[in-house]
Amino acid sequence: MIYGAITNSWRNQLGDAELGDLIAEAKERGARHIELRQTCLAAAESGAGDDWRPNLEALAGVVVRFPDLTFDLAVALPCITTDIDPRGGLYQSQLEAARLVGGGVPQLRTVDPGAGDTPWETPDDVAAPAARIVPLAREAARQGVIFSMENSGQPLRSMALLVQQARAQLTAEEGRYLGLCPDPTNQLRRHPDSHPLDELANLPADYIKIVHFKQARNGMALGSVADGDLDCRGMLRILQGKAYAGPAVMEIPSGDDVFDNLAASFAYLDS
Repeated sequence: MIYGAITNSWRNQLGDAELGDLIAEAKERGARHIELRQTCLAAAESGAGDDWRPNLEALAGVVVRFPDLTFDLAVALPCITTDIDPRGGLYQSQLEAARLVGGGVPQLRTVDPGAGDTPWETPDDVAAPAARIVPLAREAARQGVIFSMENSGQPLRSMALLVQQARAQLTAEEGRYLGLCPDPTNQLRRHPDSHPLDELANLPADYIKIVHFKQARNGMALGSVADGDLDCRGMLRILQGKAYAGPAVMEIPSGDDVFDNLAASFAYLDS
């Protein structure tokens, strides 16, 4: 497993520091993967919403500076609730940037903020979202880019159903590029009566493309991954049991002590 950081943890620092210098600090604290999150890329992006575009030259400079790190690109894309043109300028720019930063295993990690909190339980529930996802996953696969989705308020079992139904409409080769970014703490905060680690354990291993670690206590976000509402070490053991070897991103809240909290999170999981 490759421990990593995400650039939205550095909102407090991005106004005064270069993105590359912040990545260097995360690397010094033990990060081996960086999730480059839209809206937190400084000079490596411009615009917002449908007008957002990556600055490929700036992103290339970041990747070249850190040849021993791996990267993925994370974007807010309403792909579950809105029809997105797979050949449109926005999506094509996202895929191009994902290929640029991702090296041999490019990944576009998406989240749809409007996916809702009512769990999908049947194939009929996911028919419309699957129809929207299929052309995007097919285009990503054509370009060799993994298309992963964060839970977006839906529990993992519902997102797994979405992947299953979408993959049924793709070829086996296309389907292997489509998967999830599990975030069990997110699920627990939005669905406190659910059992996200049980649902994680039930996920097919090849559905898991990247994972997020964070922690809360009594529903309130903690500054680092530690003891709390979710058994984060138990989550780690489940992933290890599935032989998951991809990125494990610590989603540390922004703050002046963000790098101390990042290092503490790595140490906690390793203890």
